[in-house]
Amino acid sequence: MDTDLDGPLPGEDEVLDRLHRHLRSWLGAWPPTSMVTVVGCDCRTEAGWDGAVRPFAGVETPEGTILSVPPDRVEAVRAAGATLEEILDGVPEGLGTPGAVVGKGVYRYALAPAAMEPIGEWVPADAPDVPAWLRPFGGEVLVVRDDGKYVAGLGIKRHDQLGMEVAVATDEAWRGRGLARALVARGAATILRVGGVPIYLHGRGNAASARVAEAAGFPDRGWFILGLPTAT
Repeated sequence: MDTDLDGPLPGEDEVLDRLHRHLRSWLGAWPPTSMVTVVGCDCRTEAGWDGAVRPFAGVETPEGTILSVPPDRVEAVRAAGATLEEILDGVPEGLGTPGAVVGKGVYRYALAPAAMEPIGEWVPADAPDVPAWLRPFGGEVLVVRDDGKYVAGLGIKRHDQLGMEVAVATDEAWRGRGLARALVARGAATILRVGGVPIYLHGRGNAASARVAEAAGFPDRGWFILGLPTAT
């Protein structure tokens, strides 16, 4: 995948079109047309990138929110209330999982990655020295080595042919050197060149992850990802 370093990047309009098409497929509707819309989607009964079924997903933006549930649960979730907060409180009950709590994280996407010196090497996720956390991503992962030893890496959650979420981690002894942001920027460029849109999610209180995202070209647009814990 060294060709990811070459060639032009798509324009912003093209990337936004990819994002909207991905969200329409992944949620069942997009963009929001009201402050909160509950939609039924067969996608909520199908396995995701990691084989897990997620019966609830949502994306909240300043312009409105789309909440996606299985088609047979739409009315039960809508009946929870009129506001987003009321509906989110009622989602677990409406999905038959009382006691669960809807989680909320920061949702970012990149129209263009930050210009950084490319680092790392694309290798098969099942290569012998790839750490366990990277293996579930499948395909190829981006790793940085020092004297042949792994020190940092990036994987891609391929939600569909368009929506591709990056995940990055650096060994503790190597943190603070800019490896994560450089890996994320290169990963984003790769995703853009293969026809996808790069997505970056993180916890609202994770300041370190937020700094990596900002530096790599994923600004905070006031968007949030909504979801329920998956069964383990």
